[in-house]
Amino acid sequence: MIEVMNVEDAVGCELAHDITEIRAGEFKGPAFQKGHRVTCRDLDHLRRLGKDHLYVVKPETDEMHEDDAAIAMADALCGLGVGWDEAPREGKISLKATRDGLLKIDVDALEQFNMLGVVMCATRHSNSIVTKGDQVGATRAIPLLIPRDRISAALLIAGSASRSILRVEPMMRAKAGVLITGNEVYYGRIEDKFESIIRKKVEALGGEVMGVRLLPDDDRLIAKAASDLVKNGANVVITTGGMSVDPDDRTRFGLKQAGARNMVYGTPVLPGAMFMTAELEGVPVLGIPACGLYAENTMFDLMYPRILAGETLTRSDIAATGHGGLCLGCKTCTYPKCSFGK
Repeated sequence: MIEVMNVEDAVGCELAHDITEIRAGEFKGPAFQKGHRVTCRDLDHLRRLGKDHLYVVKPETDEMHEDDAAIAMADALCGLGVGWDEAPREGKISLKATRDGLLKIDVDALEQFNMLGVVMCATRHSNSIVTKGDQVGATRAIPLLIPRDRISAALLIAGSASRSILRVEPMMRAKAGVLITGNEVYYGRIEDKFESIIRKKVEALGGEVMGVRLLPDDDRLIAKAASDLVKNGANVVITTGGMSVDPDDRTRFGLKQAGARNMVYGTPVLPGAMFMTAELEGVPVLGIPACGLYAENTMFDLMYPRILAGETLTRSDIAATGHGGLCLGCKTCTYPKCSFGK
């Protein structure tokens, strides 16, 4: 139940909710926090904030205050690697990563949660790389008082989500084996430019390149080199070159000869339409087409963190990347702070 009081009559009463103040370009936050006991000295400040009346809230047994609702929802929304550490402010709780890793959002469950209307949760995009302490989401109840059955419905949705609506999966430290294929490179007709690119991308996510093999377009040699890298301890194999439809491009065929399984070739992403993913003796294999030489970010950059987080990519996963899979080729690249891969 909510009662309205003239601001003058509220002296001596405790505020039932935070009162927000906004100073353009300077500040947005609570000028007075929930529980503050109003004094005569506060009246002018409250009037400047446009408050001629204040709410006095007396929750019924079937109602929850926005702060209590926010706490309950935050607990339900947070899976492994996500938590909260500050009391609600203005009825809102920020959700933060409690470890480094890859943010995963159950998008369908999140939509169902927000369909209730009286509650909300906003998140960063799924598959964003985050570090410990990063804000990954926020939740709050919309009204000041909310029926308990509506909160129960929200908690049920959050609880039914696979491994919670928000979670952060740790990413393994790669020991990458690299296969660089192509007669033009192997026989010295051109200088290889791929190795330095791959090293930079692997090291940027805390991994190391444990071996590099330069190979001609030969199925047998490609197969042997791939198997050797796995036997020598590579926990991810990255191949470059040999991904097109030319008859000389033999990388995929060499990998199949080595025993690669679950191969998915071709993606709805530009650049990276001829990207490949597979599995060799339990080790993920990623194939980067030639576009990786000139494009700063390709399908590889979208999928590599997911591989490090332990995902096994399917054709369905790949197909879903078409929405947002067009890189605009901006003169100054701002990835991942752009639409690519979102």
